[in-house]
Amino acid sequence: MITVALAGKPNAGKSTFFTAATAAEVDVANYPFTTIDPNRGVTYVRTRCACRDRDGDCEHDHCRNGKRYVPVELIDVAGLVPGAHEGRGLGNQFLDALTDADVIITVVDASGGTTAEGEPVPVGTADPREELDFVEEEMDQWLAGIIDRNWESVERQSRAPDFDLEAAVTDVLTGFGATPGDVTAVLRADDYPANPRAWADKDRERLAGAIRARTKPIVVAANKADEAPAELLEALLAADRPVIPTTAEGERALRRAAEASLIEYDPGDPDFTVIGELTDEQQVGLDRIAAVMDDYGGTGVQETLNTAVFDVLDRMTVFPVENETRWTDGDGQLLPDAFLVERGATPRQVAYAVHSDIGEGYLHAIDARSNRRIGEDHELADGDVVKIVSTN
Repeated sequence: MITVALAGKPNAGKSTFFTAATAAEVDVANYPFTTIDPNRGVTYVRTRCACRDRDGDCEHDHCRNGKRYVPVELIDVAGLVPGAHEGRGLGNQFLDALTDADVIITVVDASGGTTAEGEPVPVGTADPREELDFVEEEMDQWLAGIIDRNWESVERQSRAPDFDLEAAVTDVLTGFGATPGDVTAVLRADDYPANPRAWADKDRERLAGAIRARTKPIVVAANKADEAPAELLEALLAADRPVIPTTAEGERALRRAAEASLIEYDPGDPDFTVIGELTDEQQVGLDRIAAVMDDYGGTGVQETLNTAVFDVLDRMTVFPVENETRWTDGDGQLLPDAFLVERGATPRQVAYAVHSDIGEGYLHAIDARSNRRIGEDHELADGDVVKIVSTN
């Protein structure tokens, strides 16, 4: 399962985002370090369900009128303060928790209502643009420190006649989630000294930044967009990276209102419909959320998750089935599973995503839309329905 991590300074709204996205109750308070141990839960990215291409909806628990929600893991880690890579705040604990992540969502206080330490100040006082590079800079310096502390071992290994720089660096970075392919790509993309004893601090820092960017890409959630002065939010949106205007508090309120049958709303919808009796206070709150949704096409929570997984990680959704004619499993359920795979994945890669045994026993695959057999090297497309034929 893909793992998405929420990071940022204290009091930016990470735990509120987590609660809104997972429906899990965690501590949310207006002071730094509300979160100590990482919160872990399951959230969902939203895509079009292939059942839209048949006569009836699939009636899957994760499908709502053709809106398919595919699970991913979400981690909410302790707040980051300046100098976290040196152990300030809960720095090392925070950074260790991020090593499991495939992609990171930096939650920024777009309202400018908190200091770098997470202390509340009047809205518009702080400059949220200072938070844009905050997480990646701390991670880069932390990783550079790990590389530096282990570099003497790499230098010793270099004296052996069969020394392999890529393998030695991979050993150092395995705990960070870097694969041999990641290390090879980074080392070959830049001009690093072949002899590790010739490396300077700047070389190790470059390596750390490149590995972090490749293995822990970042999306920015400009949270508290409903409170943000227009000029601050516009400055964030002008940044050269994915930035999504977000109101995590608004999303949480909508999901709770939907659970209480006060509104009709599916996560990621651009609006909602009132179906129940509201108090005056509830009406005012929903009107405020509706105004933000009108401006930005939603609350931003679902869009941020989708951007992280579909755009930044470049994933797509494939629907494996057992019956290629009816698009069902052995029990007759329509489109029982949806898997997130790398864009352009082959049928064999999907087989391994389903289960390693299925991948090991892979024979061939059938495109359920055309009912034709497809080759092992065939590149699947988003929304494909496929039957995997395997000995296992």
